[in-house]
Amino acid sequence: MTNTHSAFLKEMGITEWTSRDVVQATALVSEQTNAQASPEVAHSTPRISYGMWWFFGNEPQGDAQILFQNMIRVLGLAKNEWAWKNPSQSLSQLSAPEMPVVAIAFGGPTAQKITGEGDPLPQLRETVLALNTGNEEEIPVIATFELNQVLAKPNDKALLWQDLLLARSVLQNS
Repeated sequence: MTNTHSAFLKEMGITEWTSRDVVQATALVSEQTNAQASPEVAHSTPRISYGMWWFFGNEPQGDAQILFQNMIRVLGLAKNEWAWKNPSQSLSQLSAPEMPVVAIAFGGPTAQKITGEGDPLPQLRETVLALNTGNEEEIPVIATFELNQVLAKPNDKALLWQDLLLARSVLQNS
């Protein structure tokens, strides 16, 4: 079986990775689709949505925007499943949708601002932090590198991908 995301993963500097859950769910949906749909629909890739992704930080430009678009594509997110949020915006104005939400904070200063944590990025990474919107609900936050930093240090791409996988895991388990 060929992983359709291989080219994107290689571009991000990541070895091929396949989630067993996604493969099994894709096979199940594909079987159901093949039994019910026209040939055009039967060959489309089934999508599994787990929730909403909020990205905090400076909206990427240039090569960073291409990297971000590839991230979105590899994660399999539709346009209505992610949004950019301004870390300077009042967090109390954020309203979580009815579905689970996970936030990605690009860069240490952004993570510190939205979580209130004081540690530098290396200590904030690989930990599920919390964004408190002032409501009763806390939104999980995963701190990761700024995209321009990842472009300058390609070895950090694999660490960025680990952070995204952690976010996906948090979203799947919420």
